[in-house]
Amino acid sequence: MPQLTIVTRDGTEKTVEGRAGWSVMENIRDNGFDELLALCGGCCSCATCHVHVDPEWLDAVGPPNADEGDLLDTSDHRNETSRLSCQIEFKDALDGLRVTIAPED
Repeated sequence: MPQLTIVTRDGTEKTVEGRAGWSVMENIRDNGFDELLALCGGCCSCATCHVHVDPEWLDAVGPPNADEGDLLDTSDHRNETSRLSCQIEFKDALDGLRVTIAPED
C-alpha cells in the first residue's frame, strides 16, 4: 500500500498506509486525525479539509480546479501549496506524499 505522511497542526508527523482510490481526506480521517473536520464529507462545499502539500509533490498532485480555488480563497491560511484534501485522489503514484493540516480558520 502507498504511504501518506500527515503533519498535524502541532507539528506531529505520522506516516500511515493509505488506500489508493480514496481521497487524501478520507485517508487522513480514517486514520484518526480528528483535527481535519471535513464537514461536507468530501463534496467540495467547505474548506475544512484544507492541507498544505509539500512543494516537491505539487506537480504530482496537480493544481486545484476552479471550485476548489474559490473555497480556498475563503481561508486566511491559503498559500501556493494549498489544496482541499477531499479533492486529491490518493493513488500508488502518490506513495510518500506529505501534507500538513492547515491552521483552522
